Amino acid sequence: MKEVEKKSIRILHIVSGMDTGGVETWLMHVLRRIDRARFQFDFLTHTNKHCFYDDEIRSLGCRIICCMSSSRLWSYARNFRSILKEHGPYDVVHSHVHHFSGFTLMLARYFGVPKRIAHSHSDTSLNDGRAGFWRKFYLRSTKWLIRRNATIGLACSSQAATNLFGKDWNNNSRWRVLYCGIDLDPFESLVDRVEVRQELGIPSDAFVLGHVGRFTEEKNHDFLLDIFEEVIRREPNAYLLLVGDGPLRKAIEQKAQRLNLIGKIRFAGVRPDVPRLMLGAMDVFVFPSHHEGLPLVLVESQAAGLPAVISEAVPVEAIVIPGLIKTLSLKDGVAIWAQAVANSMNFRQHSSESQQLVSNSRFNVIHSATELCNVYSSGIIYKG
Repeated sequence: MKEVEKKSIRILHIVSGMDTGGVETWLMHVLRRIDRARFQFDFLTHTNKHCFYDDEIRSLGCRIICCMSSSRLWSYARNFRSILKEHGPYDVVHSHVHHFSGFTLMLARYFGVPKRIAHSHSDTSLNDGRAGFWRKFYLRSTKWLIRRNATIGLACSSQAATNLFGKDWNNNSRWRVLYCGIDLDPFESLVDRVEVRQELGIPSDAFVLGHVGRFTEEKNHDFLLDIFEEVIRREPNAYLLLVGDGPLRKAIEQKAQRLNLIGKIRFAGVRPDVPRLMLGAMDVFVFPSHHEGLPLVLVESQAAGLPAVISEAVPVEAIVIPGLIKTLSLKDGVAIWAQAVANSMNFRQHSSESQQLVSNSRFNVIHSATELCNVYSSGIIYKG
């Protein structure tokens, strides 16, 4: 093996922006735990707006580098080349932008980056199947580019691997599943449920449905409101806590107004204290997604001991504590979902027991951070 005269392995992560999505939060968990003298992270983003994690990233000695014009490929390629020339060289380019990773890794290969990682964090097969001719051409082309230019492919679940690397992905040694992990430290904190609910304007004796996720089509907030409307008929003291933001938030707020539910719903926005809200405010986690890669928020809900009612689109790999999970089809209808939610009342598991189960699972961030660093360092001996 070649010996490289470097004190650290330099990794350039390609992301849309470092806001509080599942991928970005996991990367922050990893960044806080790695040996930053040995593994140096920089982040290439496709936005020039200030994102939630930007300040912390810079405080940890990493750079945020904007590369715009992702819709204009020649301009993007010139910007990408300039970034590598100015801020490189990099030992690894780790691309988290799903299909577009085909293009970013092609550029990384052309400009001489030796290790190129495509990371699949989603299963977009439902939307892919509905795509028109040109979109399908784009999907086929980018998947071909990934096969051509990625030296390693990582996926958060088997479904996510199939979506980006093909049905026979497990027959190719380049492709593998690497389960992302969660930070369990916040779940060990003592939380005053009365205080948390007071902050949110929720009665201490309310039955609270919780959801964490961006307001986008795949998260299916529209159906979630229908479920909640039915739950209210059965449990008049029910409330709905929605954590997150996104392009469909205004539409969901308008629907809540039409259904006369707005007084019973709390739109909490983007929050840095999701574990505290799960421990202190929520009684059941409801997750009727159309599709998912592997939702870490469901792992977090299990660490908090919350019962959860989820759709069949959620990979079974995300289920750590089966006794807490009820899986339904979106075709089952509102009444069946509402009854499953109502049945979960007073079914919460003691949080210390659930924390231990998650801690011992593959979803402890310590495990995934160690595994990821092994991926970065494998094949090259680096001098200290």
